[in-house]
Amino acid sequence: MIDKKHIQHFTSIVGEDNIYSDKAHLIAYSYDATRNHFEPDAVIFPRHEADVSTILEYCNMNQIIIVPRGAGSGFTGGALPSKGGIVLGFEKHMNKILDIDLKNMVAVVQPGVVNMDLQKAVEEVGLFYPPDPASQDYSTIGGNVSENAGGMRAAKYGITKDYVMATRAVLPSGKIIKAGKKTIKDVAGYNISGILIASEGTLAVLTEITLKLIPKPKMTKTAMGIFPTVHQAMEAVYKTMASGITPVAMEFLDNLTIRAVEKTFHKGLPTEAGALLVTDVDGNLEDDLNFQLDMIEKVFKENGCSEFRRAKDEKEAADIWFARRNASPALSVYGTKKLNEDVTVPRAVLPELLEKFYAIADKYNINIPCFGHTGDGNVHTNVMVDGSNAHEVEIGYKAIKEVFQATIDLGGTLSGEHGIGLAKAPYMSMAFSEDEMQLFRSIKMAFDPNNILNPSKMGLA
Repeated sequence: MIDKKHIQHFTSIVGEDNIYSDKAHLIAYSYDATRNHFEPDAVIFPRHEADVSTILEYCNMNQIIIVPRGAGSGFTGGALPSKGGIVLGFEKHMNKILDIDLKNMVAVVQPGVVNMDLQKAVEEVGLFYPPDPASQDYSTIGGNVSENAGGMRAAKYGITKDYVMATRAVLPSGKIIKAGKKTIKDVAGYNISGILIASEGTLAVLTEITLKLIPKPKMTKTAMGIFPTVHQAMEAVYKTMASGITPVAMEFLDNLTIRAVEKTFHKGLPTEAGALLVTDVDGNLEDDLNFQLDMIEKVFKENGCSEFRRAKDEKEAADIWFARRNASPALSVYGTKKLNEDVTVPRAVLPELLEKFYAIADKYNINIPCFGHTGDGNVHTNVMVDGSNAHEVEIGYKAIKEVFQATIDLGGTLSGEHGIGLAKAPYMSMAFSEDEMQLFRSIKMAFDPNNILNPSKMGLA
């Protein structure tokens, strides 16, 4: 527990309306999407960067833990106060779009800005911010940067790191740093902004983010391919990406996922299909979009696609996307506990990866439905178990370890977009050598020698 004198000091900084230690707030800020919970000692809502600086300086002097938090939508516990301390919340005050620079095509935002709010604001002036995590309606830009969030448009447009041009941040000492510039080119000094991306709030607290924008495409078209087997669908993915066509999205659902969505929502999906591929293309000329879909259909059918459906309008497009957007909640038909991982591999080994996953499912006699962003090799692997059965949960975690090992053996990574946090920390030694882990610890020590910022995350101390 934090001494009352510290609470009083924080109150003198931010005012009584911006610090809470009552039970309701502590419970509300103890959770994230993992459903695990750790109560903080207090929740503080800084009003501006100066507050953040003053708070961190005091915490560093008094060895008080600080956990920065966006919307709490993370799947790995990255923003959970696992060792107590202070949660810094940015949604109340530091939630403003500071500038949309039309001439340089950049946006300057505070960390509490909601992703979708930014997308809407820039699209009103003809610009486009592509990163679209599934949590875009409520996740914040600060959280997106801290986890390097991806999304369905990553196949063509990349992920959060591809749009971060500069950051302002506060070090644990309270000192304020600026990293990066508005300039397109900048090779002066180390890429500190790049180090802060995906650091999960363990190195510094972001207070301002400058993001690259691009012109908004004028139109989008949607299509779906139905495949007899998941292997054929995975072959079609990397062959499409190598054909010269770059779809905005290339999403897939395997047979278990298709059946779960159909059982839950009754949308008339082909439950006999081995897999579905849902794709979007965009651009400024309708003839160009039709050409792209023609090429995708050609590649799909060369790889066993039994039916290729094109959406005629926005309603049909929404119907096609419904299954993919509702895949995750539908999987509860297979178990009360979902061990959800977001492994990523080079696209060419996707067929082999899925075969390994289904072999693991057969070995343990459990269901492992898979869906995800195959356009960039990112598969959401869902080990489904009965959460009330301790033995089954134990089996599930054994399966997860084998899922990670299969991914690493194929040149993949533990996480494509969810991050490491607490949930994947035990598996870091599978993916990184001790020398590499020691380098991570050295970076952490350089930024945060007293280990007050979000400790115990990412397999670090």
